[in-house]
Amino acid sequence: MPFSDYKTALVTGASSGIGAAVVERLRRENIEVHAVARSAEALQQLAARTGCVAHVIDVTDRQAMAELARRVEFDILVNNAGVDRPKKFLEADEGDIDLIVDVNLRAVLHICRLVVPGMVARDRGHVINISSIAGAYNFGGNSSYHATKAGVSMLSNQLRIDAFGKRVRVTEICPGRVATDIFNHVHGDDPSIRERFIDGFELPQAADIADAIAFAIAAPVAVNIGHMEITPTLQVMGGLQTAKPQPSAKPDQSAAAKTDQSGEPNP
Repeated sequence: MPFSDYKTALVTGASSGIGAAVVERLRRENIEVHAVARSAEALQQLAARTGCVAHVIDVTDRQAMAELARRVEFDILVNNAGVDRPKKFLEADEGDIDLIVDVNLRAVLHICRLVVPGMVARDRGHVINISSIAGAYNFGGNSSYHATKAGVSMLSNQLRIDAFGKRVRVTEICPGRVATDIFNHVHGDDPSIRERFIDGFELPQAADIADAIAFAIAAPVAVNIGHMEITPTLQVMGGLQTAKPQPSAKPDQSAAAKTDQSGEPNP
């Protein structure tokens, strides 16, 4: 549907980065945007700049999100809020896993549960789920994060089946590296983080992701743009790596047994 067929939008994780850019883009189309995030100061600045309706809510607060969904009929839902705790899964922390699952997947499921049935009943709506290339490709980092983003990807496909027969469209946006402050949030607020992830790279901006979302929403009602991967031109997900097995000593081997006849340690 064109923007003129929609009136209200809910954007989570709206205080900065892609979320804030989406709020700004939708407001330019005269959509009433309800912006949800935890940062009160950033939300107030966004509201002053764009005219959005600010809600200082943690997306894991089901009661607060349910109350908002009861008060407002949303035509557009942008599930953007997300967290990460980069760490090898063999070193995963219980609290980190719970946080990642709660924000990245459980909150998305519950918000869709609260909003999408109304879209179906009105025969009008568009769900935008921001997942990640981490939901489809493997690379070093955080297995918990990859797992939740894969869940969001599958949810996006399943929503179209559950809403089949109604004009409810679902778009999954899978960004690669984007020039936002998420890296500082995840890795620490240090100049070296920007040097490591942003400086010197040619990266999409948050506004580029927002424009892609606007393109999907503005498509004719007969068109559902289901999946977009948006990465830097100079970023690829593939790359075959093969490792040699690492030597390991048997538990009953002594130091003397680890030498060959020449007296040199065995590799």
